[in-house]
Amino acid sequence: MQHEIMDAPDFGLVKFTLEAGEKVVAESGAMVAMSPELDIETSMRGGMLAAAKRKLLGGESLFQNTYTAKAGAQELYLAAAPEGDLRSLDLAAGESFFLQSGAYVAHVGDELDIDTKFGGVKSFFSGVGFFMLRLTGPGRVFYNSYGAIHEVAVTAAGYTCDTGHIVGFTDGLNYNVRAFGGFKGLFFSGEGLVCDFSGNGSLMMQTRSAASLAGFLHPFRPVKKSN
Repeated sequence: MQHEIMDAPDFGLVKFTLEAGEKVVAESGAMVAMSPELDIETSMRGGMLAAAKRKLLGGESLFQNTYTAKAGAQELYLAAAPEGDLRSLDLAAGESFFLQSGAYVAHVGDELDIDTKFGGVKSFFSGVGFFMLRLTGPGRVFYNSYGAIHEVAVTAAGYTCDTGHIVGFTDGLNYNVRAFGGFKGLFFSGEGLVCDFSGNGSLMMQTRSAASLAGFLHPFRPVKKSN
């Protein structure tokens, strides 16, 4: 199987070229275009319970689509809803990557596991509406961001990132979620929650935040006047 990421980092799109029998699993609604000799199977991957966890805790769709090539040289184009970057990451057997809910687009590999049960209740709750998904290899995962992706190498000295700008991070990083500037800062600083990272690994940040955009647009929304 071949893949090509196109039009990134502004409007990321991934093109797969599949040979007979090869498969791609994608988030529901990610398909842009496809060749005619692709079978589509829609299912609750991992069963009803696992799908419900991804939906309720991870913000993902209940359903995933599996595209299987019935002939050679079949093309499949996938994209995410937000405009921004799209990247791929190869995970070795047992290697994990933590991904913001809603950033998952697709994966290749029957053994790749997507788990919303991580740490404590096995989920990472930021307090602003998202959990993290844990993806464990072997397999290749495709993920997106809102805006461009900026990668930071985190060391033992630590690093702090607004939770709304976190796309994902590698296994081996420790983290702590807190209010920016303390309790008072949460209400008066204009910031929300941040995540303090430590250890050694990579942090993927997105240059834009959907929550910040919503806050910016809120004063301009049309308001219906009462009679």
